[in-house]
Amino acid sequence: MKHLLVALALWTTLPCAAQTKEGGITPQMLQQITQQAAPTPSDRALRNALAANAIDLLAKNQQHAGDIDTYFSVETRRQSITDQKSSGRCWMFSGLNVLRSNFAQRTDSLTLSLSQDYLFFWDQLEKANLMLQGVIDCAKEPIDAQRVQFFFHHPISDGGTFCGVADLAEKYGLVPSSVQPETYSADNTSKMAAIIKSKLREQGLELRRMVADGKKAKDIQQRKTQMLGEIYHMLTITLGEPVKEFTYAFRDKNGKAVTAAKKYTPREFYQEVVGGPVNGTFIMVMNDPRRPYYKTYEVELDRHTYDGHNWKYLNLPMEDIETLAIASLKDGRKLYSSYDVGKQLDRKRGYADLDNFDYASLFGTQFTMNKADRISTFDSGSTHAMTLTAVDLDAQGQPMKWKVENSWGADWGQKGCLIMTARWFREYMFRLVVNKKYVSDKLLRDYEQQPVMVMPEDPLFQMDE
Repeated sequence: MKHLLVALALWTTLPCAAQTKEGGITPQMLQQITQQAAPTPSDRALRNALAANAIDLLAKNQQHAGDIDTYFSVETRRQSITDQKSSGRCWMFSGLNVLRSNFAQRTDSLTLSLSQDYLFFWDQLEKANLMLQGVIDCAKEPIDAQRVQFFFHHPISDGGTFCGVADLAEKYGLVPSSVQPETYSADNTSKMAAIIKSKLREQGLELRRMVADGKKAKDIQQRKTQMLGEIYHMLTITLGEPVKEFTYAFRDKNGKAVTAAKKYTPREFYQEVVGGPVNGTFIMVMNDPRRPYYKTYEVELDRHTYDGHNWKYLNLPMEDIETLAIASLKDGRKLYSSYDVGKQLDRKRGYADLDNFDYASLFGTQFTMNKADRISTFDSGSTHAMTLTAVDLDAQGQPMKWKVENSWGADWGQKGCLIMTARWFREYMFRLVVNKKYVSDKLLRDYEQQPVMVMPEDPLFQMDE
C-alpha cells in the first residue's frame, strides 16, 4: 500500500511539473493572457449573440449582401447540373461534365448524361489494386516506413483528379447514366469505403507476410488477384455489376431521338462520345506560389490506376492561368478546375468573394497569411473540383468574375452554379486542365521538361472531393 501511495503521489505531480517547464503556461503567463482577453461590453454582447447563432451569420458583411451581377461576357453553353450528394467524387463529375460538353459542341446532343456509378466502380477496383501492388512493392520495408504507411493510411478513397477520368475512361469506356444509374452507396460512399478499407488493410498484411516468407512472385500475384476478386464482389453488391453492352439512342434538348438506337460496349460508346484518347490532349497547370514558376512537377503515387499517369502539372502565375482559361472559354470549351471552395463562400447565394465575411472584425484580430503561407501551413489547398464555364471581362480584357458548374444539385447557389470574383479566384483557385490547343509553344515546352518529383503528403496535393 505504501508503494502504491508513493506512486500515486508522483503521478499526480507530473502534470503540474510538466506545465512549469520552460514553454508551458505558467500562472504568471495565464494572468497576462486573461488580462489581455478581458471582455469589453461589446465582447459580452458578441458572446450572447454567438451562443445562439452561427459565426457566419454574425460575420456576414452586409455591405456585400446585395444582388449579384449574373451577366457574363464570355459564357459556354449551359448543360444540366449534376449532384454528387454525400460522396467525394467532384473530380469525376467535373471531368465528365467537360467530356459531355465537348460532345455537345460537336453534335448538339445536349441531354447526354454520363454514368458516374459505372466509372466509379472501376475507379475503386483500380485503387484497390494500386494499394495492394504498392504494398507488395514496399513489402521489404518496415511497417512504419513512410511509403508503407502511405498505402495503409490511404488504401482507397473516392477523391481524385482529372488524370483519373482520362485513364479510367480510356481503359473501361463510358456509359449513359440511364444505363447504369447511381446507387445509394455511390451517392453515400463513407460506409462502403470504410468496409473496403478494412478489407484492403487485412489483405495488405497478408501480402507482406507472403513476401517475408519468401513466397514466389507468381504466387503472390495470384493471391492478389484472388483478393481483388473479393473487392470486385463487394463493389458489385454496393455499386452494381458494370454494364458490358447496352442499346442507346442519342436525344436532343427536347428529348427527341436524333439517332437510331444502337448497340454499344462501353469502349465503343467512349469512342462515340469522346472520339479518341484524352491523355496527350491536355496539360494540367497549377498555381503554387511556394515553388518556382514555369517548372513542371509530378506527384509520386498520385494516380488512380497502377499503370496510369501520375498527376503532373506546370506551375504558373495566376495571370497565365487566367489567359489559358479565357482562351478556352472564348472557344466554347469548359474546363476542369479546382478550388479551396469553403473559404469566404456564401453558400446560400452561391457567391465567393474575399469580403463575404468579416471574421477579423468579429474576433478583433487580423488574418495576414498570403496564399503561399496558407498552403504551407495546411490552412488552404485544393479541396473541390468544379467545371469552369464563364468569365466576365472588362474593357481591357481582364477578368472581373468567373462562373463554374458545381456538382451539388440544381437547387444550390445560382441554379447549381457558383459565381466568384476575380480576386477570390486568384487566392483560392489552384489547378486547371486545359486543352493543348490553347497553350503557347513556350508553355508546352515548359510542360515537357523533366518533372521534379514531389511527395503526395504535401499540403497542396490532396485529391479533389
